[in-house]
Amino acid sequence: MSQLTELKIAIIGLGYVGLPLAVEFGKKVPVIGFDIHQKRIDELNAGHDHTLEVSSEELASATQLDYSANLADLKHCNFFIVTVPTPIDEFKQPDLTPLIKASQSIGQVLKSGDIVVYESTVYPGATEEVCIPVLERISGLVFNQDFYAGYSPERINPGDKLHRVNNILKITSGSTPEIAEFVDQVYNLIVEAGTYKAESIKVAEAAKVIENTQRDVNIALINELALIFNKLGIDTEAVLKAAGTKWNFLPFRPGLVGGHCIGVDPYYLTYKAQAIGYHPEIILAGRRLNDAMGSYVVTQLVKSMIKKKIQVEGAKVLVLGLSFKENCPDIRNTKVIDIVKELQEYHIDVDIYDPWVDASEAEQEYGIRTIDELQQGSYDAVILAVAHQQFIELGATEIQALGKLNHVLYDLKYVLTQSESDIRL
Repeated sequence: MSQLTELKIAIIGLGYVGLPLAVEFGKKVPVIGFDIHQKRIDELNAGHDHTLEVSSEELASATQLDYSANLADLKHCNFFIVTVPTPIDEFKQPDLTPLIKASQSIGQVLKSGDIVVYESTVYPGATEEVCIPVLERISGLVFNQDFYAGYSPERINPGDKLHRVNNILKITSGSTPEIAEFVDQVYNLIVEAGTYKAESIKVAEAAKVIENTQRDVNIALINELALIFNKLGIDTEAVLKAAGTKWNFLPFRPGLVGGHCIGVDPYYLTYKAQAIGYHPEIILAGRRLNDAMGSYVVTQLVKSMIKKKIQVEGAKVLVLGLSFKENCPDIRNTKVIDIVKELQEYHIDVDIYDPWVDASEAEQEYGIRTIDELQQGSYDAVILAVAHQQFIELGATEIQALGKLNHVLYDLKYVLTQSESDIRL
């Protein structure tokens, strides 16, 4: 394939990353959005996206986009883009199973001249060391002779309606200089912000994995500062506001670090580093600190309850928010669940309320049931865990009214002022 006019794209995986990409390409060229879940295909064919990343109007605007769960429908495609999840397992090791399975599927329909581009976050070298051999083995074709590859890391920010796939600068790369140029041209069809052509696939992979590693380490520093300031009796937000008056002070805030990116990607880099004999001190220290924040929050809450002479065992606590970030239904790797589990260790009765989250998904993913309505005067403690717009609009008086006459209000997200809450992170 040498002409953009011959382009027939297949997007493998229609989640938070794949669907917006498919919609944008579907406005320009023929696209098949492929997902192994027929329920997801039926939902999209009905014009609805449960992730809320793409509106019904936007789905309808992609006039050249079709959806399928049938692998045979991809046989006529010549440009494959893989956007499947790359999670970690229970031992915090990279789980490349979705990526390998996607490569196996593509291998069954791969033809001479085809290009496979990966967008999923991986460690440097994974595309060529893990994915390409699978494609070769299944297809019987030879890499960089019969088919080619590229890597263009996703930069989707779930729930963000300002930074979208078409206005975020895109990194591209290819397995040969010619393919790198062609991949770059393909993405330039939809990315108005432009592209940056990396020197190699490994450079592009490394660039992606350090983006979130850098954020993780920065947040870990602020979390550690919050622990110190809490012991000193100083309000962390007040300190950060004062320090923020300097032009080059970075505006990070303490909090829970979850989601499918910041809380996961660093483990891909540390895994590869350890595989080549280097022990990454700073990155892993930051991960340990951020992963421990849920436990710290509950310890602070329990101490405050005891000071107010509130019986801890058997107490009733409300957690406002379950998704990993504000104004988003995504509960993947949410660290709010760490707070819930820790509270249950104290035999505390926990209610969770989140108007953004699908109750059946929460029960399936974490075995917990969320509540549908808020009741005033019912709780010994209230934890404002996620800064959803609905909670901001409730305001201090309404949130305080959810607690009993004697209760503790813990604001993790600085939604309230210092005087309006009992504890702030």
